[in-house]
Amino acid sequence: MPRSPNAPSPKAGPVTLAMVARRAGVSPQTVSNALNSPELLRSETLERVQRTIDEMGYRPHRAAQTLRTRSSKLIGYGIRPAPGNSAPVMDRFLHALSQAADEAGYRILLFASPPGNASLDGHEELIDLHSVDGFVLSGTDRGDPRQAWLTKRGIPFVGFGRMWSGRQIGDWADVDGASGTDAAVEHLVALGHRRIAFLGWPRGSGVGDDRAEGWQRAMRRHGLPVRGRRAQSVDDTASARAAVAPLLDTGATAVIAASDMLALGCYQALRERKAAPGKDVAVIGFDDSPTAALLSPGLSTVAQPLEAAGRECVRLLLARMSEPGAPPERVLLEPSLVVRDSTPAPGS
Repeated sequence: MPRSPNAPSPKAGPVTLAMVARRAGVSPQTVSNALNSPELLRSETLERVQRTIDEMGYRPHRAAQTLRTRSSKLIGYGIRPAPGNSAPVMDRFLHALSQAADEAGYRILLFASPPGNASLDGHEELIDLHSVDGFVLSGTDRGDPRQAWLTKRGIPFVGFGRMWSGRQIGDWADVDGASGTDAAVEHLVALGHRRIAFLGWPRGSGVGDDRAEGWQRAMRRHGLPVRGRRAQSVDDTASARAAVAPLLDTGATAVIAASDMLALGCYQALRERKAAPGKDVAVIGFDDSPTAALLSPGLSTVAQPLEAAGRECVRLLLARMSEPGAPPERVLLEPSLVVRDSTPAPGS
């Protein structure tokens, strides 16, 4: 990329704030305000300083900027072990989160965060050693100690996910799983299905119970029976294959699974019975993992709006940093049904 004719030569050394001030004909404090508090400057002054910064290729020193603003421009995010097939989904969320943070002038600082109280050690270390400005929490569930711990210490945070414990703490953005499975039932009913089963996780999982609730709500709205049509499994294909068998024995013509991993187990169970997924029994998953589109037949599934979730988490966290005493804000995002070949009409 060609160097600006107004930029100093490489031999001149790094461009300093004072050099920018001289070139723009303003004080060093005005340049500092342009970088850190642009709302304090008149529009024409701000434009002149920013143009000079661009022309000279000035980059503020991160450490010095931290001292001036008392901000590290770092957001902590704890990586937790992802169960089953959820790792690709969380990878997509992390990419969206990082991009949204970067656009806001922040960086995501990753650290290992095992489940349980031990995870608080990592948060405390980041606060002490790196002065992170706040945290994004994922994997929130009942009994999670992080929200209360951070609230007590006055550390800003936002959750990607609800707490599920009745008493909500702090800001969060989450995906409406119940709305997703409700839409899945509506799709199957429109195709003519009436014996629609649900293959979910063991009761007590906040996310899993939410997805089961949407299925149950839609079934009752249509006057369809739910008794004997729900099974539970941990998030692996072998367990799902065994758990779905009783549902198939009762004559289910369609199965909605709480994850794509469970739906894959349903595929395997059907093939063991010499039945074809999509042709003999319709199957819908959840998460729209990369595997879903590669299966044969392609798996219909509920897609989470992960890009929107990343943006909302950053927005909520920055708002909390700027207004610590504001009322908590909670955002529930709508998922979308991705229809593929695993959900044909009965007999088609």
